[in-house]
Amino acid sequence: NNIISIVNQRKMSSFFFRKLHERTEAIGSWLCIGLDPRLEKIPQYEGVSDDGERVYRWCIEIIDATHEHTACYKPNSAFFECISPPSSGLASLGRVISHIASKHPTIPVLLDAKRGDIGSTSDAYAVAAYEVLGADGITLSPLMGADSVRPFVNRSAACTKRGGCFVLCKTSNTSSKEILGQKMEMGGTVYENITRLAVEWDDRLGKDAEEEEPHIGLVVGATDPSAVCTVAGALQKIDRGAGDGGRRSRRRPWILAPGVGAQGGDLVESVRVAMGSDGKGRILVSVSREVAHAEDPGQRAGELRKDIEAARVAAKAAVDADSTSSFLGLLPYQREFISFALAEEVLKFGSFTLKSGRTSPYFFNAGLFRTGRALSELGRAYADCVATEFFDKDGIPSFDVIFGPAYKGIGLGACVVSALWTAFGVDVGFAYNRKEAKDHGEGGVLVGSEMVGKRVLLIDDVISAGTAIRESFSLLSSINATPVGVVIALDRAEVRSLDDRVSAVQAVARDFGVKLASIVSLPQLMEYVRTVKERDGDKDTDIGDGILDAIVQYREKYGVD
Repeated sequence: NNIISIVNQRKMSSFFFRKLHERTEAIGSWLCIGLDPRLEKIPQYEGVSDDGERVYRWCIEIIDATHEHTACYKPNSAFFECISPPSSGLASLGRVISHIASKHPTIPVLLDAKRGDIGSTSDAYAVAAYEVLGADGITLSPLMGADSVRPFVNRSAACTKRGGCFVLCKTSNTSSKEILGQKMEMGGTVYENITRLAVEWDDRLGKDAEEEEPHIGLVVGATDPSAVCTVAGALQKIDRGAGDGGRRSRRRPWILAPGVGAQGGDLVESVRVAMGSDGKGRILVSVSREVAHAEDPGQRAGELRKDIEAARVAAKAAVDADSTSSFLGLLPYQREFISFALAEEVLKFGSFTLKSGRTSPYFFNAGLFRTGRALSELGRAYADCVATEFFDKDGIPSFDVIFGPAYKGIGLGACVVSALWTAFGVDVGFAYNRKEAKDHGEGGVLVGSEMVGKRVLLIDDVISAGTAIRESFSLLSSINATPVGVVIALDRAEVRSLDDRVSAVQAVARDFGVKLASIVSLPQLMEYVRTVKERDGDKDTDIGDGILDAIVQYREKYGVD
């Protein structure tokens, strides 16, 4: 009866993630306070013998002391469920949620229950969380798949309230690596694949197309900032691949980062990496014991709020300081690619004599991407370029197969198809050729996916004379395959000769009528150098004095439009 009474008092709130967004924007706080009432830690109250009542009073004291600093409250159902008799504990939980709804209606409530079961059982859990207890959102285990999540993000006959959920991705406990950190045969760790699936589920399960906010967020412990960084980077790449008007119309999913305080999580680093290299990532920092058992919970909440905001401001300032000029429209992945190429010494500045006899102020050798990490980063840069140039607005590729011309193209093509799957969930074929025909086994010069009658995208590092690309086009034509374009790492954008004012890239595009794209080109490289020199001046060690002038002069002499 107590629970039914609570439900009748509880007003339906707006959609959880919209409510969270509005709250954080309104008060400038990204602090989530966990309510974990451990009976042995909370005080006795005069004249109160019922543990449920003790817990309720303690939670109200915490809420009333901290609400002005709080973006969200997160009561942990386990600490209420363990109260005897059970009706007292559940009633206490419902009363706490009802108090927040009536006294502080703009603050969303996230029920920390970590549910996850077959569809019909999840239907019942959703009713319990949303209809009975009145929570706005809930934490879930994703390991039983989309069916176990659907009832918590869609209205149904059983549950008419629409909530939102955070799914466990890489949790704050030490042993989470035993499962969530394990590598999978399909590539990436379990938690990286949970990240990808959560976005796919959000697109598929969220039926309200007009809603800008996501329906699903990710729990990533602040005790592992590297995992926070990985998840935030994956979310950013998915956004980037969608592009303006692309397949994702919603804002980037939230990261819920527990573990700050008693568990030793790194607040500053977690906030910094969660915001991503573009500064658009969103993180909700969850703190429980650090606030609840402080001498002055309100004061401690205020201090944490300021710490989180200071970390956000510092992260945004770093992004702004590191951003490139919009004059040539460098995208984040292009800036990251140039920075990484410099760090790996794949790209060098100085004075280099090329095969053509020209003296170039820079030299690029993709063969120096030669470690697992380097090849992974390279593959992602190619994948970002491919998604930007060869995906339609719905995220559908305009090709069926990636083809890597021997020899460098073979490894590059393999990296690209892997990155397309990992970053975008796009699974396309991969093929390559041999220099010499094989007279045994499968025979011939082609290996990999069938390309007859298929649309094929070619991958290579650079185009110098264009010989390899032209031979590849001839080979594809002989099997009735259709080349749709070529993607290279660097377009030097320089004339083939002073008498022929087109580049090798332009010549291929002209002769075959296909689109050519590059991760970066000489004009973008020049803009990167200009921006870095303006920003860092003499502090930069990768780009020496006079390099910008040398690149400008080289482009004036050899560059193409």
